[in-house]
Amino acid sequence: MVQADKKPRKSEKPLTFDLNSYLKQQKDLVEKALDRSIAIARPEKIYEAMRYSLLAGGKRLRPILCLATCELTGGDAEMAMPTACALEMIHTMSLIHDDLPAMDNDDFRRGKPTNHKVYGDDIAILAGDGLLAYAFEYVATQTKNVAPENIIRVVACLGHTVGAAGLVGGQVLDLESEGKPDVTAETLSFIHTHKTGALLEASVVSGAILANAPQEDIDRLSKYAQNIGLAFQIIDDILDITATDEQLGKTAGKDLEAQKATYPSLWGLEKSRVKAQELVDSAIAQLSIYGAKAEPLRAVANYIVTRDR
Repeated sequence: MVQADKKPRKSEKPLTFDLNSYLKQQKDLVEKALDRSIAIARPEKIYEAMRYSLLAGGKRLRPILCLATCELTGGDAEMAMPTACALEMIHTMSLIHDDLPAMDNDDFRRGKPTNHKVYGDDIAILAGDGLLAYAFEYVATQTKNVAPENIIRVVACLGHTVGAAGLVGGQVLDLESEGKPDVTAETLSFIHTHKTGALLEASVVSGAILANAPQEDIDRLSKYAQNIGLAFQIIDDILDITATDEQLGKTAGKDLEAQKATYPSLWGLEKSRVKAQELVDSAIAQLSIYGAKAEPLRAVANYIVTRDR
């Protein structure tokens, strides 16, 4: 009996990485972990204020980067989750303090009244302080299956990132530069590399440290993070001009109102977009050695320049 010829099989296309599904899945894990991380205790008001801002939503990009990098370099989500939560605690502290009248004086954050509008300036300051202190405690006491020396390295990394050599230093120079017409691109880069980029870099690097990655991997991923961190801020500057209050979840146009130096004010919108894309391309180039395993980090880098909020 002669068998009928089999129909030729269509060439199968490789599966494409679904960033939206990945971000949703990872964000859900982070949200649940954050909710478990802080319980209401006495005095109730401070814990309520801490939880109010910590659980107010947002992209959760920093904890997601920590989880992704840990998994890329041989670790898993369980060992990285305490640090991922701590990164979001530190980020939330910076937002609470940044919104205060003495800083950027914002009324809304993530579509909700800012912490000081709900609880007052005094409690908002203390809520930020509480989150910052608890972030270090949480890493030290909750991290499992990681060598103690690597936990210490992560704690040191976070401390350096949030202090005068990082976030605090960037914020000081940002405040000092308001209203000055002669702020250079070099100064602006310093501000944002420290104020925004440092915590994004710590998110990536800490994940690799937890997985006990070799130094060459940490150096490579650090360069990736530095590039996406600056690209992230350039897009933030663009969105402050082009997006609505509803898209941003906060007041648009605040940079212009405060006479802050921004990349669009130095370069214009189009050149700023081009520069952000160049930075993302450089970031992605650092990942070539990892092949398909680095697809989450590649997709996040591309997302940074295409986001609208």
